[in-house]
Amino acid sequence: MTQDFSWLHRGVAEIFPQPTDSDSEVDSLEKVLATTTRPLRVKYGIDPTGAEIHLGHSIPMRKLRAFQDAGHIAVLIIGDFTARIGDPTGKSEVRRQLTQEEVAKNAQNYLEQVRPILDFDTPGSLEVRYNSEWLSKLDLEKIQELLSTMTVGQMLAKEGFAERYKKENPIFLHEFLYPLMQGYDSVAVEADVELGGTDQKFNIAVGRDLQRHFGQKPQFGVLLPILIGTDGVQKMSKSLGNYVGLLEHPAQKYQKLQGVPDHLLKQYFELLTDLSLDKLPENPRDRQKLLAQEIVRQYHGQEAVTQIEAGDMPEFSLSQVQFPAKLSYLLNVTQLCKSSGEGKRKIQEGGVRLDGDRITDVDTSFQEAKELYGRVLQLGKNKFVRFVN
Repeated sequence: MTQDFSWLHRGVAEIFPQPTDSDSEVDSLEKVLATTTRPLRVKYGIDPTGAEIHLGHSIPMRKLRAFQDAGHIAVLIIGDFTARIGDPTGKSEVRRQLTQEEVAKNAQNYLEQVRPILDFDTPGSLEVRYNSEWLSKLDLEKIQELLSTMTVGQMLAKEGFAERYKKENPIFLHEFLYPLMQGYDSVAVEADVELGGTDQKFNIAVGRDLQRHFGQKPQFGVLLPILIGTDGVQKMSKSLGNYVGLLEHPAQKYQKLQGVPDHLLKQYFELLTDLSLDKLPENPRDRQKLLAQEIVRQYHGQEAVTQIEAGDMPEFSLSQVQFPAKLSYLLNVTQLCKSSGEGKRKIQEGGVRLDGDRITDVDTSFQEAKELYGRVLQLGKNKFVRFVN
């Protein structure tokens, strides 16, 4: 009986290696999944270089969950060591190196944000590992061994390095270590499969080479598309403002997703939901609404969808405010805080967000009401207000 691997192929850009006439001994991942007598170890690594993640980051997490649901072991690697270097992939300049404290705080935030996606409850289905566990213990002899597995030419063939070298932008030696350390993660956890974006093929291939070097069977690579942002042009990115953050209020998610361009709707459904692509509404407006409903339901439950569509979010009229106005004052007049002083404390503590973006500057102020129309002010997890005319 042929097994159904539609869950594996949904939204996947490439699986490698594939059996070929020249290398007929290589099994396909589908064959391995069909014949294995043990759960496969499926690796995905995240470097906590920021505090918040968006729907684009959820794509490999959802595929990791699909492997869990198929009975395999998700190995989620928190790159607390590699984050202090930063992945040079796609970067035209060296990343700022983070402190250990910054990385630890970001890691905890990441884990909280992916809880609605991964199965944290079934015993044995998830391992959360920190790569400082093994990378911090590498001595110079082991580092030399890792470096000896690749040439400078191979490193410079990596897209980001090649571009920077051509433009004579600096490439620091510690950046060459990044693909090797990420690859060594696969050795340390004995990965059978590694997930990553299409921009991670080089790093995943390095992991295969290192596993072969250390006497392990090389992992399969499963590459997933990079999500285009809500602007319909560039990849989803917080810095570009075309993102939907996992920490955003459900009403903000709903509003943004209803504005996803028509030509991206199929990709969003394929990558971000489990809904059948053959049964989507014909009308683009109905598809946008269904997308917003489904994603809000995934992260916040059906009740949140019902409340949004009933218009239950508290609103505050900016006609009551004399501008310019400080954020701490707005927290007071909207009754999210009892006083402006409490508002300042909450801002300093990192508990205040505007449209999902955390604000920590107590002097933040707004010159005109139009800067706030339609935006959502949030205190903690459960207090919200939308600004209206």
